[in-house]
Amino acid sequence: MHNFFSYIFCLLIFVSGTLYSEEYSDYISTTSGYIKGYIKNKVINYDDIPYAKPPVGSLRWKAPRELNDRDQIIQSKVENHCIQEPSSMGGAPGKGTFTGTEDCLYLDIKTPKRNESQLLPVMFWIHGGGNTSGLKDIYDFSKMVNRHDVIVVTINYRLGAFGWFTHPAIQSDQDGLDKTSNFGTLDIIQALKWVKNNIKTFGGDPDNITVFGESAGGHNVLSLLVAPQAKGLFHKAISQSGYTTSVPKNHAYVTDEDSPIYKHTSNEVVKRLFTNSDKISLMELKEKLYSLSSKEFFSEYSDSSNLEMPLLTNDGIVIPESGLENALKSNRHTKNIPMIAGSNRDEVKLWLAAAEYFVELDYSLFGSITGIPKVKLKNEDGFEAFNFYRSEAWKIRGVIEPLSALNDSGNSKTFAYRYDWDDHRKFIIADFKKLIGASHGTEIPLLTGNNDLVGDYGFLIYPSGPSKRFLSKNMMLLWSNFAKNGSPGASSNGIEWLPYNQSTDSKNFLVLDNRRNMKLADSYVTYKQLVELLNSDSRVNNLEKCVILYQMGTYVGNDIFDEIKQFSSFECERKDARDFLEANSNFLEY
Repeated sequence: MHNFFSYIFCLLIFVSGTLYSEEYSDYISTTSGYIKGYIKNKVINYDDIPYAKPPVGSLRWKAPRELNDRDQIIQSKVENHCIQEPSSMGGAPGKGTFTGTEDCLYLDIKTPKRNESQLLPVMFWIHGGGNTSGLKDIYDFSKMVNRHDVIVVTINYRLGAFGWFTHPAIQSDQDGLDKTSNFGTLDIIQALKWVKNNIKTFGGDPDNITVFGESAGGHNVLSLLVAPQAKGLFHKAISQSGYTTSVPKNHAYVTDEDSPIYKHTSNEVVKRLFTNSDKISLMELKEKLYSLSSKEFFSEYSDSSNLEMPLLTNDGIVIPESGLENALKSNRHTKNIPMIAGSNRDEVKLWLAAAEYFVELDYSLFGSITGIPKVKLKNEDGFEAFNFYRSEAWKIRGVIEPLSALNDSGNSKTFAYRYDWDDHRKFIIADFKKLIGASHGTEIPLLTGNNDLVGDYGFLIYPSGPSKRFLSKNMMLLWSNFAKNGSPGASSNGIEWLPYNQSTDSKNFLVLDNRRNMKLADSYVTYKQLVELLNSDSRVNNLEKCVILYQMGTYVGNDIFDEIKQFSSFECERKDARDFLEANSNFLEY
């Protein structure tokens, strides 16, 4: 029962193991060593290529080091994902509170089976997971590679406090790039450097690289647009459900006690790790931090609130001190390249559908007989209201504001989408169309063209049929067209994807949906419009409105609660919203 609904509502599971069907050709020489590919799913696969020296020992909390080991034979590795909590939510499997290794900087390459001399566009995938979980191995873009003659690279990068960590014991004693807090961002950049230097030997064009990613991966794509170290390493970008959150250096180290990230600032973590940390020198403290095992250090972050830890930091080295959101508005920082950004209509439904405040398990006759209850909405109006405002706010933070900022900085080659596809099945156990809708991450199985991410239960929520085939085919077409030409072009039924331009009256969003509903629409909205709509929304009471307002202003972006509060006509204080969220923090164990 637990496993069944974990698959359904979390959507993503780890598919372990690699099945070799046929070795391919001779070894290919790279700066990391020799590797031989194998054929699987009609494409050539090259797995677990190291793109940097392992960031272990004295290289923990340092910029990634270039690896030059041309003479080694690269072998596939098992479970080389970066350290994280075990999870079926797009993360790595395992039991307990710890899985993974610090030696995790590897990438995979998939290429078409072809012998032509023309170099192919390269698509560089950055996985999601809040930058605290995720791994390269659960994304299989074989269909896109085979059908559209592109090369796809997937990578691991350091996560959580191994990838983003600010403390004077670390940075004050380091020089150059090592003074950064954004080690995970530099890992991604190092992987891009490796691709730039080696992809030609795999048939890829080093001068035509598209970075794309979802959720935290989309966030990282936006980060690459302003990181000076990434200049010239990619030529197009796609952010799927990305966001622009970043924190000042001092807030990553220490912040106010009423801040949600207070307990997970490095100052508080180090104080818990070493009771006398305030009485020893920074040098001694650094030695103690480096002497900890991976598990000992990670234990201080291994609970349900670890997503609130400070991550991307405005360190003035990788991310400008003005922050990611502001840096995107300046042509001094951004890269003037073609850009796609989009979000999903029902971004937050997966999370809401697990909250006891909205759902319950009904053990009626069917559930009593089978042991499988029906998932019922207790408050459908509230469920839909919370989803609408929070998802629209995500669209503002992750799509409208970044693309408008790029427009203001002189980039007119921008494209926007809204993913609406929700043709899931309705069963006696749940109405997945209603519960899941076009939720966060649900576009990935259509983009990859397979249900691997939802395991054996894909048939329940991704029914085969013309609706799914149509959109899957078109997403692969539009994404690969963009990688090839810098413009997504038109869908198979003739819908031309026109650029988004914030200075025009009608903002062009391509609505990604089934054939009947795919269209170009104006999906632009402002916070003022949203809050004014919330003021008169009868589906929620005033306290619920306050919670929605708080979440709109503090989730998926920097804190703007006080700015948007001015548009509200109801009483709302941060404490009221936080008290509500704490009192209703229970989630169903499916």
